[in-house]
Amino acid sequence: MPKIKYFLNFTIFILFLTAFSGCGYNSLVEQDEKVNQAWAQVENQYQRRADLIPNLVKTVQGYADFEKDVLTEVTELRSKVGQIKLSTDDLSDEEKFKQFSDAQDKLSGALSRLLVVAENYPQLKANENFLQLQSQLEGTENRISVERKKFNEAVQEFNTSVRRFPTLITAKIFGFKEKQYFKSAPGTDKAPDVNFDFDKKKDK
Repeated sequence: MPKIKYFLNFTIFILFLTAFSGCGYNSLVEQDEKVNQAWAQVENQYQRRADLIPNLVKTVQGYADFEKDVLTEVTELRSKVGQIKLSTDDLSDEEKFKQFSDAQDKLSGALSRLLVVAENYPQLKANENFLQLQSQLEGTENRISVERKKFNEAVQEFNTSVRRFPTLITAKIFGFKEKQYFKSAPGTDKAPDVNFDFDKKKDK
């Protein structure tokens, strides 16, 4: 009798797993992990940019006439961004995600303004460290744009499954929630043009 009971329980368990597998549970898990992996790449690129900023500010500070308020803005926004932590569990929290995204967008804007102001100091082009930062910033901004796009694509796939029948039932039972997208702020729909070729500007 115990063997029969064990067999029945085991059979019910297998049927239970099969049923939820057929209702998209495994797919939801895979898509959720894909979103998390994409998010990790976004964080990596944002961190790379944050790591470049101190060296950029230090280099530009060497020019006494450079607008100090621009440097202060970049430094303060970098500090603020560093204080905002977003875990994978927070990706479904609209308020927290918006706070993180807005802070990053503001830092992007401040960096763009700093680089525009830098164009008024052609002597910077003789600074090798500054030229290296130009290349690194350009590459990082491009990678941020690419990784944000990949993240949004992963979120779109996941959210579609969460809303679609019958996986929406499975999602509700196991607590899968729709995740937030990155939304383009005005002027941030593409990577900033980080270009310090002053000779070309003079020729125009």
